[in-house]
Amino acid sequence: MLQDKERAPRNRTIDLSEEERRVYKQKLVQLSQLTELEAIVNCTIHQDLLTALRWLPEQCVDLLFIDPPYNLDKTFNDSSFKRRDLADYTEWLDTYLQGLEPILKPTASIYLCSDWRSSPAVFDVIKHRFQVRNRITWEREKGRGAARNWKNASEDIWFCTVSDTYTFNVEAVKLKRKVIAPYRMAGKPKDWDRTDAGNFRLTHPSNLWTDLTIPFWSMPENTDHPTQKPEKLVAKIMLASSNTGDVVFDPFLGSGTTSVVAKKLGRRYIGVELDELYCCLAEKRLAIADTDASIQGYADGVFWERNTLHQQGRCHEQQYVAQPATEAQA
Repeated sequence: MLQDKERAPRNRTIDLSEEERRVYKQKLVQLSQLTELEAIVNCTIHQDLLTALRWLPEQCVDLLFIDPPYNLDKTFNDSSFKRRDLADYTEWLDTYLQGLEPILKPTASIYLCSDWRSSPAVFDVIKHRFQVRNRITWEREKGRGAARNWKNASEDIWFCTVSDTYTFNVEAVKLKRKVIAPYRMAGKPKDWDRTDAGNFRLTHPSNLWTDLTIPFWSMPENTDHPTQKPEKLVAKIMLASSNTGDVVFDPFLGSGTTSVVAKKLGRRYIGVELDELYCCLAEKRLAIADTDASIQGYADGVFWERNTLHQQGRCHEQQYVAQPATEAQA
C-alpha cells in the first residue's frame, strides 16, 4: 500500500508515499470527550471503535453502513481477524451493535454486510435490535472457483430500520437494463427507450444485485485493502436510504469507500478505522474526490447494468451532482 513495490504501467491501484502518509495522518481525529456532531462530521476517526462510540452524540446518524470482519481468518495490514465459533462471533458482533444503537436516529436505516457463514449470526443479532426489512444478495464475481465445492460468488447485506418511519428513495436507485424482447403498443416503445447502442429500460431495484464489479487493479477506486467494497454498491445504499446532507456512519471504514461515496453524493460522513495506514488511504481518496466525483457504473442519475455503460460512448462516467432526494416511506 505504501509505494514500496513497482506497479504495472496500467495499474491504477491507489498507493501512499511516506510523505503522503505523514500529511494525511495530520487530518485524523481521536476522541477523548463527548463531542458535538459538527466537530466530527466529514472526519476520519483513527481509534478503537468501542472507545470512539463513548464520545459520539446520541441520535446523530441517518444511515449506518457496517462492513465488519467476516468470521474468517483474514489479515488487514498490521492486524488480523481469527475465525471463531459462530456463537462467539454472534456475541462479538452484538457487542458492537449495542454500542452503535444509541447514535442512531429514530428514522435511521442500517445495512450490515456478511458472507454466507456469518449470515446466521448477523440475523440472530439484528432481529432483537432492529426491524429487518430485507436481505440483499449481491454477486461477487471474483476468483477461479473451487475443486470440491460450489464457487462462492455472492455476499449478503441485511437491510434494517430503527422504526417504521425511514427513507427509501426508489426513484434514485433504478437500474438501466438492456431490453431483450422489446414490447410495443401501436408501434411505439412500451416502457423502454430506443438508442443507437440498443434498447434500454429502467427497472425497479430488487434484492438481487448482479451489476457490480469488485475493485481490481485497472479501476481508479482500487486499493490493496483485502475486502474493499465497490463504490457502486455503497452508492446504491446511500441514494436509497439517505438524503442530501444526511449523516452516514461507517464503524469499520477500511480504506474509506463509504466516506468517499458520501462526499461524492453530497452526504456528510463519519468513519472509524483502527488501522492508521487505511485511515490515511481514506484521506487520500477523499482528496481525489475533490476533482473526480465519478462513480463507476453510475451516470445521468441511474445505475447501469454491468458492462453496458461503455456502449453509450461513456468511457468515463459523468460526475454526479447531488440533488435533494424525495423522502418516501417504504
